[in-house]
Amino acid sequence: MFVHASIRTSNMDRSIDFYTRLLGLALVSRREIPQNDAEIAFLRDPKAEGCTLELTFYRRQKNFSQPAYEDRLFDHLAFEVKDMAKTIAEMRREKITITDEPFRLSPTGSLIAFVEDPDGTLIELIERQ
Repeated sequence: MFVHASIRTSNMDRSIDFYTRLLGLALVSRREIPQNDAEIAFLRDPKAEGCTLELTFYRRQKNFSQPAYEDRLFDHLAFEVKDMAKTIAEMRREKITITDEPFRLSPTGSLIAFVEDPDGTLIELIERQ
């Protein structure tokens, strides 16, 4: 059973705000991990229907830059949104990087777009028909 996906963050409060306020996740728990001088937080959709996202902040980590797109090993996280236009407008107001404007893979397919979280993790937004 797939339990969760973890991504690193350079600022726990900022990342929690991004994922809860802009993408609708709920903070489930947040705690210190003294064994590796880290802090973790778990977030889920409020109905607990999707995957759990773990945010990890390593206090000793100094470099939080993403490699060039072609060099990345981790591709993206995906979130379903109800209203793409409204979501993208909110992302613009918040000055979130939009890497791919909304488009369809086929004439009748879902509407998708890509944005980056505050640390440059690629996020796919999906509005289903």
